[in-house]
Amino acid sequence: MKAAIIQAPYSRDLSKSDEYFDYKLNLLKDLKDDVDIIILPEYSDVPCATTNLEETLFYHDKYIGTLLSECENAAKRCNALLFVNALSKEEGGYRNTTYVYGRDGKLLGKYFKKHLPPLELETLALDSDYTFTYSEPFTMDIEGLRYAFLTCYDFYFYEATARIARENVDVIIGCSLQRSDTHSAIEIMCRHLAYNTNAYVLRSSVSFAEDSDICGASMAVTPKGDVLLNMKGKFGVGYAEFDPSDKYLKPAGFGRKDAPHYEYIEYGRKPWQYRSGGSAIVPFEEYMPYPRVCAHRGFSFAAPENTMPAYGAAIGMGADEIELDLWPTTDHELISCHDKFLHRISNGEGPVTDKSLAELKELDFGCKFSDSFKGLKLVTFEEILKHFAGHTIMNVHLKPMDEEEFPDWYVDRLLYLIRKYEAERHVYLMVEEDKQIAHFKRIAPEIPICVGHNKNDPWGIVDRAIRLGAEKVQFYRPYINQEMIDKARANGVICNLFHTDDPDEAIEFIKMGIDTILTNNFCIVQRAVNDYLGK
Repeated sequence: MKAAIIQAPYSRDLSKSDEYFDYKLNLLKDLKDDVDIIILPEYSDVPCATTNLEETLFYHDKYIGTLLSECENAAKRCNALLFVNALSKEEGGYRNTTYVYGRDGKLLGKYFKKHLPPLELETLALDSDYTFTYSEPFTMDIEGLRYAFLTCYDFYFYEATARIARENVDVIIGCSLQRSDTHSAIEIMCRHLAYNTNAYVLRSSVSFAEDSDICGASMAVTPKGDVLLNMKGKFGVGYAEFDPSDKYLKPAGFGRKDAPHYEYIEYGRKPWQYRSGGSAIVPFEEYMPYPRVCAHRGFSFAAPENTMPAYGAAIGMGADEIELDLWPTTDHELISCHDKFLHRISNGEGPVTDKSLAELKELDFGCKFSDSFKGLKLVTFEEILKHFAGHTIMNVHLKPMDEEEFPDWYVDRLLYLIRKYEAERHVYLMVEEDKQIAHFKRIAPEIPICVGHNKNDPWGIVDRAIRLGAEKVQFYRPYINQEMIDKARANGVICNLFHTDDPDEAIEFIKMGIDTILTNNFCIVQRAVNDYLGK
């Protein structure tokens, strides 16, 4: 592929705006049809530095129509993808926006800058509401390649770099100003970004002067960190040719196969030591010590089972694990509910799987527990993850369905949500059918599997786990004995017990070698286990 990166002159003197805007458009008009990608800098609709919203909108209104029209024309004429940054008026106000045009000149999408500096937040008062809630990295799949985006201030947030790397992107587009950084500092940032994401970084900026050592530095960098282009202060168009399939794999530790740098780093990551959740983020599943007590369906003695109050109560009291049950709805959502039929746990009737999420949200899931919880609504798997991902280990019981294997949409949705909330190392899946277990081991080997009870082979659970390569078993009473526990442990298989609400019995099972006790009476059992371990 061949990229054309435009670096236009820039000034604090607003009187140069027409001259510099025309210069930029002439560069665009002169491009040949031998390029595949065209990139223009941030605020291409505001050619010189403004100091307030009134000035900014004056130049935006003056140039935006011409700018976008010429970008469309250039994309069509050159048969190239084109990326340009300008203000965009959205429902909540003006946003710093990177426009993406296809080779036919049609708008494919928009990226809204995620990190707004004080100038944009306070002085220009751009719409920023979307930046204060969780969002995944914005990516676009175009012609078989995955593109990610950063704009100016976005480049400084290295924790976001690690998150972008998880998206397996091929090219990162950076429309920027970065008016106070030196060329060498910008190069360091771009090389760091490319190396840590295993992607090509294509950055377009502006230049104060050709002999200036700040601002500018439009560039192209390979996944290995090699600089294909650094325009420094030069005005004009810079070109870079690259093969996006040529990625960099490094030795990932002695005796291990080569891997992208970010995969090597993810192997040893300990986010509870440095991410914003701090001590609220618990260690990963593989690091959490045993024995554990798992709050079955949440703290279901204190609040209605499989509801937010039950999960919140258990987590608030320090539950090592919570157990939750998932069923699918008719409109392909995953909801937390133990029973297939609604009558015991709600004011509804019939199978939960025969209803849409909206229909289930109409029902009362608290009234059967007590008057205090009347009106309590059913909760989705995404709602649970949104509130509690990383705050406990989740034993996710995939309730058996009529099909021999879970539908593709079900598996896709489940894994999408787990990955969306970075919960791969804070969950494990409790699955009952061998074909389903084997399927998950193939497509998501990073997520541990717990083998569940199979009524056709109740005493063979340990042998099934060993044969399937599962990490855990969940014994279902009364189908458990010391020999089974010993065999599991000898083969490195973690042992769960379903279940006991008797604290003395829980201690006896721990003595037998059970690693995790599932209980409805979390508070009492947890206290007894803690006392026992303390002694």
